[in-house]
Amino acid sequence: MAEFKDYYQVLGVKKDSSKEEIRRAFRKLAATHHPDRNPGDAGAEERFKELNEAYTVLSDEEKRKLYDTYGRSGGPAPFGGGAYGGTYAGAAGPFQGGQTYTNVSPEEFAGFSDFFQSLFGGFSGRGAQGGNVGADPFTFGRGRTPAVPTAEARLDVGLLDAHRGGPTTIRVEGKELELTLPAGVRDGAKLRLRGQAPGGGDLILQIRHLPQPGMKLDGDTLRVQVRVPDHVAALGGSVPVTTLDGELELTVPPASSTGRMLRLRGQGWHKKDGGRGDALVEVRVTVPETLSAEQRRLYGQLAATSAAGVGTATGGASAGTRKGRAGGADPKGTAAEGTTAAGKAASAVD
Repeated sequence: MAEFKDYYQVLGVKKDSSKEEIRRAFRKLAATHHPDRNPGDAGAEERFKELNEAYTVLSDEEKRKLYDTYGRSGGPAPFGGGAYGGTYAGAAGPFQGGQTYTNVSPEEFAGFSDFFQSLFGGFSGRGAQGGNVGADPFTFGRGRTPAVPTAEARLDVGLLDAHRGGPTTIRVEGKELELTLPAGVRDGAKLRLRGQAPGGGDLILQIRHLPQPGMKLDGDTLRVQVRVPDHVAALGGSVPVTTLDGELELTVPPASSTGRMLRLRGQGWHKKDGGRGDALVEVRVTVPETLSAEQRRLYGQLAATSAAGVGTATGGASAGTRKGRAGGADPKGTAAEGTTAAGKAASAVD
């Protein structure tokens, strides 16, 4: 006969304790005895496993009732193994985006005591009683310790904040947590906060980039557009363009049409192996919404000149300076390399 385990004593609660009192006791003890918080302590994992086992039973009304009724007898529950396998299907949890609820498989209970196995039959299969295996609103993960409670949540981050990284604060069940975002954290990346989930497990945050007006990521490449007045597009000149690092002065080559792409080297997203991708700036040529008398006259002269068949100059030039221009025209019309004040190469893409 398996040795009786006093789950109430394990959690330090009374037999008539409420579910909330049991939950609070478990969280406190789990946070103290979590193996990750006790490196080098060989007994921490066993203590943590015992806490999980006790909480698994006492947090579920049906299993607690069976334990109170048949636990001291040392025999199995009268319904046989697997009577209480199932899925927790509660409401959305305390994190933005809600929670995922999953079955706890039989092998995840394999590390529990012989007493647990003898009483509940190992939870193999699904019985007619239904019921909840996971009695708390977080996902039970498949870690090195059976039934370690692991919560997952989504963390929405602005594109510029994700680019810069740095300290940020989140709130979990009324508790504020400080964490540091890695600079250049990618959309879909997961961050693990050890011991910060309800019950002392790990909290896994999945990053989601919020849209940034005027910017779009394409892998490591940042794509932006810039409005260029028609006379600058024709004659060349500089216009301001907003990038991840703020506003830069972009040098527009002469004879640039709408759709032309200018490359700002090293102004894209952070690469996994270090460095950064490039920014591709699409030219959008604009014309005045209203014309003065003088502008109308000059446009008329331009139209007459074009009708007379006078050609216009062509050529390539560099693109991209911060507070200045760099690079020169390429007589063959190909892109010429330039440099920003930050030392990043820039070129036109034809």
